[in-house]
Amino acid sequence: MKLARKQRDVLSVEWVKLELIRTAYATRGGLISRMDPRVVIGWYVLFAMAPWFTHNLTTLACLFALASVFVVISRVGPLVLGLFVIGLGFELVYLVLAATLFGGDFTTFVALTEVTVKLGVVSLVSLAAFVSLDPEKLSDALLALRFPPAVAFAVSYGYRMMPILVEEFSTVMEGYQLREAPPIKGGVLGWRHLAHWAKIVVKAFYPIFLNTAKSVRTTVEALEARGFTFATIDPRGREIRLGSLRVTGLDIAVVAATVVAITGCYAVGAAWPLHRT
Repeated sequence: MKLARKQRDVLSVEWVKLELIRTAYATRGGLISRMDPRVVIGWYVLFAMAPWFTHNLTTLACLFALASVFVVISRVGPLVLGLFVIGLGFELVYLVLAATLFGGDFTTFVALTEVTVKLGVVSLVSLAAFVSLDPEKLSDALLALRFPPAVAFAVSYGYRMMPILVEEFSTVMEGYQLREAPPIKGGVLGWRHLAHWAKIVVKAFYPIFLNTAKSVRTTVEALEARGFTFATIDPRGREIRLGSLRVTGLDIAVVAATVVAITGCYAVGAAWPLHRT
């Protein structure tokens, strides 16, 4: 009788590495990933600016819910979404402590919550937009929007460096763990194990960036050997790179639906206003 195999690599370094690769290269698909990258950037700017024109908490709550819907249909991975939820939870704890310890009241808490909700909307929209763009699409969009070629390349290369950094971290950490035995006794709350792990992380810092610098040099040399600099200067290279960009009906429909939904959020806020006092 065969037993079902259980997945035990959640929260491991390997799982984090795979999630970063899926996030950087937009392998999960989703609605936003099928759109033109130039339109995605414009959609992001439109949505990110919407919460800053109101103090109505009802409108902000509706915008937050709308941004959450786009996160779901964009298939944002559990790693970045979990980091967002953890950060939001710590922010709420901070608001309660700030309002309590510094002589504030419920009004202070509401005022701080307003800013937090606005930043939360921007963060959710950022997740939906940039998780749906792989390095090539984002680089092409920036190039099409007349950004300097160096900026477009830096953004694209930065996306590719995240998995490399995690891979180097995993390799160096495993090497140190094989060479250094953990403490026999953990102590109160396992503080010796935590101190041992922190010591390894500090010692691994220099080798990680040294190995990454070597990878950067190798990549730059390979790009120059293939004529990267000349391709960014020659107009023919630009035309080849941007030849695949097309604005389709899906792009127009998503932007139009977003404008209507944002307008609806403001209408709901006007009908049932909730302002801080």
